[in-house]
Amino acid sequence: MSKALKQIEQIKQTIKMAEAVLITAGAGIGVDSGLPDFRGNEGFWKAYPLIAKRNLSFSEMANPAWFDKNPSLAWAFYGHRLNLYRKTVPHDGFAMLLDLAKEKGENYFIFTSNVDGQFQKAGFDKDKIYEVHESIHHLQCTQNCTEDIWENTEEVDVDMELFEALHYPKCKHCAAIARPNILMFGDWSWNHKRSSQQEYRYLAWRKINRNKNIAIIEIGAGTAIPTVRQEGQHLAAQYPNSTLIRINPREYQIEKRFGFSIPLGGLDGIREALNKSK
Repeated sequence: MSKALKQIEQIKQTIKMAEAVLITAGAGIGVDSGLPDFRGNEGFWKAYPLIAKRNLSFSEMANPAWFDKNPSLAWAFYGHRLNLYRKTVPHDGFAMLLDLAKEKGENYFIFTSNVDGQFQKAGFDKDKIYEVHESIHHLQCTQNCTEDIWENTEEVDVDMELFEALHYPKCKHCAAIARPNILMFGDWSWNHKRSSQQEYRYLAWRKINRNKNIAIIEIGAGTAIPTVRQEGQHLAAQYPNSTLIRINPREYQIEKRFGFSIPLGGLDGIREALNKSK
């Protein structure tokens, strides 16, 4: 048996023997659904050529200061993403992962840096998802007039030629400009209440499953913002019966002590790991 085939068999055995599943996901999991992964400035500017003309990087654009300086631009960026995520249909890999979670008696958790809400749309339990950067589908007041966080049900129309929002959400309490409840760069006004509740549930799940066989399936998590990769590696190192399975077409390298890697994109990698045919 070749080394590659032997590794795939080890991965399948790891998943088969798992009593619990932790799915950790970065932006790469959404590529097969047609979502951009913003890999580097070139990838970001390709998705947003009008931002490229301003020579703004992703970290410069994803900054709460724009809601004060130029709210129409801020909401053009987040409004376009909101509309895109609402229209996106999660690819088949999400359903495969959900089936796996059901096979394990619903003993799973999602740890993701994505703000797009695709796991909820795919049918995963919202109480078993920890969105570490929170969600574009929830709003907060830019002035933090209260600690309230509410669901974003508003339509945001964007003039894509001018890249300006024609209108944008307002705080339902004080009528100031509202912003997505997303942790941005240089963000000192982010309301972390909802995220903290998710984290509490996640840490409780980790504690309950500490000594169980856990399959950690990491999909599309890069090194530029390493939060997701670090979480999976931390658990694989600290939890005695945990094994990390890293799915990534480019940054697939992994230390042997953590587990295995599959050098494929999200959908193909999930198929490979779960032995699903096309």
